[in-house]
Amino acid sequence: MRAPSVRPAISRARQGAGEGDGGPSSGRRWSVLGVLCLTLLIINLDGTILNVALPTIVTTLHASSSQLQWIVDSYIIVLAGLLLIAGSLGDHLGRKWVFLGGLLVFAAGSATSAFSSSPDQLIAARAFMGIGAAAIMPSTLSILTNVFTEAEDRSRAIGLWSGTSGLGLAIGPVVGGWLLTHYWWGSVFLINVPIAVIACAAGLWLVPDSRNAAAKRPDVVGAGCSLLGIALLLWGIIEAPTRGWGSATIVGAIAGAGLVIVGFLAWEHHTSHPLLELSFFRSRRFSVAMAGLGLVLFALSGGLFLITQYLQFCLGYTAFQTGLRIAPIAAVLLVVAALSSFFVRYLGTKIVVFAGMVLVTAGFALLSTVTMNSTYSSVLPAFFLLGIGTGLAVAPCTESVMGSVSVDLAGVGSATNSTALQIGSALGVAVLGSLLNTRYQVDMRALLDHFTVPPPIAHVTVGSLGGALGVASHLGGALGAELARSARQSFINGMVFAVSVGAVIAACASVVVLALLPSRGRDDASRP
Repeated sequence: MRAPSVRPAISRARQGAGEGDGGPSSGRRWSVLGVLCLTLLIINLDGTILNVALPTIVTTLHASSSQLQWIVDSYIIVLAGLLLIAGSLGDHLGRKWVFLGGLLVFAAGSATSAFSSSPDQLIAARAFMGIGAAAIMPSTLSILTNVFTEAEDRSRAIGLWSGTSGLGLAIGPVVGGWLLTHYWWGSVFLINVPIAVIACAAGLWLVPDSRNAAAKRPDVVGAGCSLLGIALLLWGIIEAPTRGWGSATIVGAIAGAGLVIVGFLAWEHHTSHPLLELSFFRSRRFSVAMAGLGLVLFALSGGLFLITQYLQFCLGYTAFQTGLRIAPIAAVLLVVAALSSFFVRYLGTKIVVFAGMVLVTAGFALLSTVTMNSTYSSVLPAFFLLGIGTGLAVAPCTESVMGSVSVDLAGVGSATNSTALQIGSALGVAVLGSLLNTRYQVDMRALLDHFTVPPPIAHVTVGSLGGALGVASHLGGALGAELARSARQSFINGMVFAVSVGAVIAACASVVVLALLPSRGRDDASRP
């Protein structure tokens, strides 16, 4: 028989005023979850909605290729780099207030982004949005963990939370494409403002406050090291295809990132108020689930990055048409993530996560068979496999992470969980995108070696498939058609190479999960 849990009583004692002695009612708990999921949706949606607007931004703001990269990456780098300290601040100051403050910052950054008049202003505004997102993301999960104190309800809530997270990533291109069809490019940012304001008003009324009375002071040194290490690593990976993987700059950046990250871990082990609780990783359940989360988001984000370009550049769909054709991933992910708690109840965490990883592997393997003659119907089964696999894996892994830490450390635990998600997502885009670009550039340089091409045109053609198609359109005739065909073939070669590597990584992850992830967690009463 299951022992009575003492966690609900502890949690209620730490809630803010206005809840009463009995804690939030059942209906109010699910209303709180609705507010949390709404805000999480816009945070994750923002990670992919921008992609379809980049060509318009080039035309309107005259952004260079490097500026476009920073417009995308400034948000992710700041978000991933500040998640841990934001979770720590939530434990220290109150999770509700950090959550609400993050919403206001995110809304302000979104409005500034929408009305930016230069690329540099947009880069700065996107970085400011990242600060708000970093405050919101860990707060949503730590508030959820404190509101849903019973394991069964918490498992269902985390399933919905995880589904919303994946849904935001997947529907970004759909929403972005629709907005660009009807409004100007700034609308992809401005849409965040009313949603954030509504969520802030609802959160002020509905969301209970909680904090760790014994929380230590924030680890500023650790925060700086984590931000610098992540920024150097991502910059090195993204710039490698252009500058060369063996160039001194890239080797120095990646080596520097390694040194900074090692220094960060050494500092966290030494300091009395660590940003990252290294003791968490002594739990096999926590550490394997964290790795699983990062690798699942690595696959989903990297896959969406490649798929979006393939559908537009190779199959010729518009941004909105592309978004609609990616929708099956979002649909099945949302449904399966919500149902994953039922599968875990009967099969255990290990089997469900392993099955999800296997399906992701199969999805990538199917994408690796794409050719110049493939159609949308050829890749649609892979979309379903990726959505189902991600939905099966994310929620049980998240429950394993959060179920491994005490309520007092929910903020740090959720920030660690969110950091794994964001770093996995960023690395998926960086690594798979760089593998694709490396193969594409090698093939295109080999092609152009047979012709006398002015350096500026060669640079544009080799730089991206979009640039090559632009040159081909300008040339016209048989020569332009041949250049477009060769560029598309080079892109597909690169995509096949990237997803093949992704399939190997996902397969290795599934073996690790099967070997090391515990099938069942300890119940609430026995948690530390």
